[in-house]
Amino acid sequence: MYNNKQSNMLSARELLITHGIKLSKSMGQNFLVDLNIPKKIVQQSGINSSCGVLETGPGLGALTLELSKTASHVTAVELDKRLVPVLREMFHNQDNVSIIQGDILKLNIKELLDSTMPEQEHHVCANLPYNITTPAITAFIETNAFKSITVMIQKEVAQRITAKPGTPEYGAFTIYINYHTSPEKLFDVSPECFNPRPKVTSSVIKLETRQTKLLSTDEEKQFFKVVRAAFGQRRKTLVNALYSIFETSHTKESIKEKIEKCGFDARIRGEELSINDFIKLSSYL
Repeated sequence: MYNNKQSNMLSARELLITHGIKLSKSMGQNFLVDLNIPKKIVQQSGINSSCGVLETGPGLGALTLELSKTASHVTAVELDKRLVPVLREMFHNQDNVSIIQGDILKLNIKELLDSTMPEQEHHVCANLPYNITTPAITAFIETNAFKSITVMIQKEVAQRITAKPGTPEYGAFTIYINYHTSPEKLFDVSPECFNPRPKVTSSVIKLETRQTKLLSTDEEKQFFKVVRAAFGQRRKTLVNALYSIFETSHTKESIKEKIEKCGFDARIRGEELSINDFIKLSSYL
């Protein structure tokens, strides 16, 4: 086991040289080199000794090491086959770390959790590769297996997740995340904290999973149908956007009446409605 982060990162670089590995831009490999950031992520994630943690894209293992000091178990999934032996060599003396080679978007996440840390309360904590941010977060939510999801992502995506109604960043993905979780932006991370440096600033966000569903399964389907319609043609008024989807069951006039019954102006656009407004509107429709 490594005694501190500095020695761990030094060993990682030496191992990369030993294994003849060069970093791959196509895999979105931007590795943390500011060793204060992983510690800060773990501290603010709320992870403790009772938690089993899924990490994807461990890279050189900086965040993995900090997680291993706090969590009961860490399962780290790495896509790059070249990095897997490096990580396994780094953590070979740590029984609470499992290094798995695979694509997180293709793995059965529940089976992975059951096989590597079946008794723990499950959380996600990861520096997500930028090119899989949205599908990865969606996959974590869809498993219904995690109490919280703490991830470092592009600042632009974090702004979409935490956006308020009426802002340019606000959209269907905002509502999807807020329907399933309570999101909180923790802090920003400068490009200088990575090697190689990305062209954008990153943000760390924490998503606390809602323990109680806001709607029944059938109501949920109707709700997201309304949301997709509203943002599918966001420049249109809500009346016109909804009519393009519901024209077989509603007239444009009946949609207008239902919008007005909800207390909204008939000329309103979907981007101006909150999640509770959409819940109310979907029940009327």
